[in-house]
Amino acid sequence: MGRSAILAGVFVLAFPAFGAASGIMDNSPRPAERGTESTAESRAFEAWVNDFRPRAVAEGIREDTFERAFRDVRFNTDVIERDRNQGEFTRAIWDYLDSAVSDRRVENGRDVLDEHREVLEAIEERYGVAPEIVVAVWGVESSYGDYRGDTAIIEALATLAHEGRRGDFFEEQLIGALRIIQDGDVAPEEMTGSWAGAMGHTQFIPTSYLSYAVDFRGTGERDIWSDDPTDALASTASYLAEHGWTRDQPWGVEIDLPAGLEGQQDRRPVSEWRDDGVTLADGSTLPDHGSAQLFLPAGIEGPAFLTFENFEVIKRYNPADAYAMAIGHLADRIGGADGFNGDWPRDDRPLTSDERRELQERLTARGFDTKGIDGRVGPNTVAAVRAFQTAEGMAPDGYVSHDLLDRLR
Repeated sequence: MGRSAILAGVFVLAFPAFGAASGIMDNSPRPAERGTESTAESRAFEAWVNDFRPRAVAEGIREDTFERAFRDVRFNTDVIERDRNQGEFTRAIWDYLDSAVSDRRVENGRDVLDEHREVLEAIEERYGVAPEIVVAVWGVESSYGDYRGDTAIIEALATLAHEGRRGDFFEEQLIGALRIIQDGDVAPEEMTGSWAGAMGHTQFIPTSYLSYAVDFRGTGERDIWSDDPTDALASTASYLAEHGWTRDQPWGVEIDLPAGLEGQQDRRPVSEWRDDGVTLADGSTLPDHGSAQLFLPAGIEGPAFLTFENFEVIKRYNPADAYAMAIGHLADRIGGADGFNGDWPRDDRPLTSDERRELQERLTARGFDTKGIDGRVGPNTVAAVRAFQTAEGMAPDGYVSHDLLDRLR
């Protein structure tokens, strides 16, 4: 899948490899209504289900499991509409963080941390992941369990697999969901979640559930669907630990960046950043938590950060930088930290999809190849922007803005 990017202060949505689509999108509750499909769509979907059945059986899914899971399943046009619309959805990072790390979400996070402190500390003892991080994932993914999704997972995944834009991925998830049902972990009618197939308090997709979900309560079931969030929270910590979480290491720190370092993108030891005059935003000495990388989500006009390896681990849950930043910052705020010192360039309107394509076309025409014209600001586009900025004598921060586009024009 294409990775979501929050480079140059704007992120473009794509379904994450792990965790939920809701984690990077609006968490407000939505009705689980089915769209009305045409007769032709219905017939095509039925034909796809018949073709899929032997593939599922070949993967070890029993016929009775298949029949039970697909009873009343039909093509859901509402799921397709939401999938197609997400690729065009863009927000500035400051707008996203205003929502993901709102004062209300911070306050609610502190409340649930107190409520579940005993189990969260037990989870930390086993997996080494701080309670604040686990609670932050819970908050961003489902608003602490309030909005877990009520879409039928089998129908959603079958619809997306049939539609074909990412058919192989969703078919893999569908077989995983059928395996979960076959193993007796949940009944088909109780397997609900997001339109994109993610489930439970912390929105696991089926293959992640099969690989990383845990029975922390010792009931014999890995239950991420019930009102008791224990197994879901422990499963999140298990996932992060399995992907390399370092105990007591922060996701990142806000810094005061001396002029001339904007283009420094290599991951380097903290000692080297200190030698270059980098301090924390309040002027104090940088803490040494291992190698760190410069992160300028809004260019030199916004706050500057150094991120540690745990930032990359969070991105294994959802690959968008914005998501990882929201999780880290929400965890910090729940733990008592203040907001950022630096100000966001809130007057800077994000580029539209058409404007991003134009920027890519103009960069490539000037000899700064973006490796494709797709309207998505990913690593190749950022590299091209930095090369152009360097050639023009600008600070090479990789930030995509209207000023940059105007200069290219």
